[in-house]
Amino acid sequence: MRKLLILILTCVLTGIIFAGCSEKNSASNAAEKFPTFATVDLKGNEVTNKIFAQKKITVVNIWGTFCPPCIGEMPELGEWARNMPADAQIIGLICDVRGKDDAQTIDAAKKILTEANADFVNLLPNEQVAEYLQKVEFVPTTIFVDAQGNIVGEAVIGADVAKYKQAVENFLK
Repeated sequence: MRKLLILILTCVLTGIIFAGCSEKNSASNAAEKFPTFATVDLKGNEVTNKIFAQKKITVVNIWGTFCPPCIGEMPELGEWARNMPADAQIIGLICDVRGKDDAQTIDAAKKILTEANADFVNLLPNEQVAEYLQKVEFVPTTIFVDAQGNIVGEAVIGADVAKYKQAVENFLK
């Protein structure tokens, strides 16, 4: 128990929060496709995996309403979303929402995003997305998806917007 508490404290202090999803490494994404999905965003709009085809690269920021580093990076992500290259976009994936009827978590997410001025698409996980989230051990985890839905590059674990920006810049070269 003491070791677990030390691990959690270390993760909190370094900007990584344990999400307790699985034992798989979220950075091992070679040649992996993001699952096909049809879900809704926080505003109730239907969103499918076709969202990836809109841009050359999509930054998928997996976050939770319980996660201080996730919340802390939201203002910077909101600013970046407003100033991204034309062929890039960011979407959020709220890992702790348990369906469209989880009003408490949805309201918390809306409040966090409003206060952070982070007005980019944030998805509610459906069955296909929730299955993918089982591979994610820590939040925030940020992955990069190309226009064909392939997960590209290395996942960034922890709140590090500078690394996200560098990954996008490298992909677009």
